[in-house]
Amino acid sequence: MFIAETNSTNDYLHGHSDVDIVRTDYQCAGRGQLGNSWESERGKNLLFSMRWRNVPLLATQQWQWNMLVALALYRTIYALQPSGLSVKWPNDLYYQDRKLAGILIENTLCGNRLQESVVGIGLNLNQTEWKSDAPNPVSLKQITGNDYDAESVMQHLVNYLSELVATTDNCKNEYMSVLYRRDGWHYWEEREVDLTPTMNAQRSNQSFEAKISDITDCGELVLEKRNGERKTYHFKQIKYII
Repeated sequence: MFIAETNSTNDYLHGHSDVDIVRTDYQCAGRGQLGNSWESERGKNLLFSMRWRNVPLLATQQWQWNMLVALALYRTIYALQPSGLSVKWPNDLYYQDRKLAGILIENTLCGNRLQESVVGIGLNLNQTEWKSDAPNPVSLKQITGNDYDAESVMQHLVNYLSELVATTDNCKNEYMSVLYRRDGWHYWEEREVDLTPTMNAQRSNQSFEAKISDITDCGELVLEKRNGERKTYHFKQIKYII
C-alpha cells in the first residue's frame, strides 16, 4: 500500500499487522541503523518497508537473511547502473565512496526460528540536494542523470528478494564478491569504549591498515592487519576511513 506520509515505514508495519508492504513519499522520523536518522526529500526517493512472514531460516541464520536483503537491493540497482556499486558491510549500498541506500532489518524470533522480519529500505532515487550533515550521500539520478519511478524499483527489489529466498546456498559468495573495499589494503578506525569509575563512556579511536579477511556466520567482520594479526569486529566497533 502507499501512504503519502508517516513517521517511519517500519513503525507503520509494526502497528498494522494486516499490512505486509508500505511505501511512502515522506518519513517524519525515518530511522537507520542504531537509531540514526534518514534524510529524504519529499517525493524524491524510494522509502518502503516489507514484512516477511515465516522466513525459512533459523534464528542463528539472521545474518544470512541480512545478506539476502542486501543482495536483492544490489541486484535491483545493478540492473540500472552496473558499474561502481558495492555493498558496504553490513548492508549499505554504495556507489564508489558514496552512500546510495540503507537497510534497517527488525526480526521477530519464535523459538529457534526466524518467524517474521520487517525490512525497511531507503534508496536515494531522484534527490539531488541534501540539507543535513550526512557525509557522503548520492542518488541514482546524480549518477545517471535519469529519473526513476519508485513503485517500479520497489517491485523489482521484492522480486529479486523472492528469487534469493528460494535459492540461498551461494549468498555468502555473492555477498563477498560485491563487498565494498573487498580487495586490497585500506585504512580503518577501531573504536574501543572504556568505562571510567563514574560509568561515563570514553571512546578511544585507533586507525590502522588492514584488508577484509572474512565475515563470520554471525555477521562479524574479520580484518587482517599488515603484521598478519586477525581480529573480529561487531557493527560499530570498526569504521571505514573514507
